[in-house]
Amino acid sequence: MATAAVTAGVLTVPAAAAAGTGHDPHAATRAAMEAQVKAGVPGVLGQARDGSGVWKAAAGVADLTTERPRQDQDRFRIGSVTKAFVSVVLLQQEAEGRIDLDDTVDHWLPGTVRGNGHDGRLITVRQLLNHTSGIYNYTDDPEFRKTITTGFLEHRYDTYTPRQLVSIATAHEPTFRPGAGWGYSNTNYILAGMVVEKVSGRSYAEEIERRVIKPLGLRATTLPGTSPRIPGPHGRGYSKLEDTPEAKTYDTTELNPSWGGAAGEIISTAGDLNRFYRAMLGGELLPRAQQRELLTVVPTGSGAMGGYGLGVSRLKLSCGTDVWLHSGGIHGSTTLATASADGRHTSAFNLNGDWTGDLDALVEAEYCGADAKPSATPGPVARLAALTDLR
Repeated sequence: MATAAVTAGVLTVPAAAAAGTGHDPHAATRAAMEAQVKAGVPGVLGQARDGSGVWKAAAGVADLTTERPRQDQDRFRIGSVTKAFVSVVLLQQEAEGRIDLDDTVDHWLPGTVRGNGHDGRLITVRQLLNHTSGIYNYTDDPEFRKTITTGFLEHRYDTYTPRQLVSIATAHEPTFRPGAGWGYSNTNYILAGMVVEKVSGRSYAEEIERRVIKPLGLRATTLPGTSPRIPGPHGRGYSKLEDTPEAKTYDTTELNPSWGGAAGEIISTAGDLNRFYRAMLGGELLPRAQQRELLTVVPTGSGAMGGYGLGVSRLKLSCGTDVWLHSGGIHGSTTLATASADGRHTSAFNLNGDWTGDLDALVEAEYCGADAKPSATPGPVARLAALTDLR
């Protein structure tokens, strides 16, 4: 592995730091990023926005061959952070009276969720969004997992349709009865994307673009569909393809993300994710009633994780601060997007490796600073990340 270079830049700093006191309010975050590289992550990109301005930093490299450092404009795959975009669109459609989140899935997608105990007549759209549907997670299917892990190099350009992915899920029994538990399932958001399309008559990608991306000016955020390439400036993504640290490292930058679809296909930047999370938590995207729905959580049984809303999760940090967040993992890319409850303090991080990394340390450092306490191993964000990983 190339020797890691550490770079950082600050656009706007608090008055105390500017006055030369030496105080760095992001020192803990910077240290946490550098620790990721020391632990084996090729490179880390981070950006935070708060009342003091915008802070940007990078550690390690974007490319192990050229040793180019990571840069703040670099784009990356955000994986399951995509889910919040889908939820916002459905909530907007509900606000317009075009759908009720308590409609059944079968109402919008007749006969789609059937087989081995699955029944879309008993599952609501809301249960898709908060993962209480009990629908089997297609990325847990043993054969599919082989295809996207040890078989990745052979199948990286394969195309999957949403109906194919749902069929993989319904070939298994449900995880639990609808509403009887909580279980993260990427199938839920594949179906949610299909519902968006049925309601609007347009693709879910078009709906996200016209309802979220364009209004917020997220110029570096795209939905690639079946295209395997990342448009614009970007580094490389690296994966072990297996859950063993000693496994060989592969460049997995190019892949057809159709197998992630509405559950995790979006490409973005740290800056765009901060803008999106600020708008989402700040109430810019939804009327008050739908904002309440977005942030109404169900218990996940995951300790400090305060619950899962509609595409976002609530976490109480060691210093007592509540944050809203979602992680996303896909080959060669691990992403974390976070925001304070009012949306005024946001942060976004990306690791261009998927086999190691401490996301808990990053969020604790950013929101708790010197008061951050080491979390249990694995911490609540790591546990969420293990569930949201599309690999």
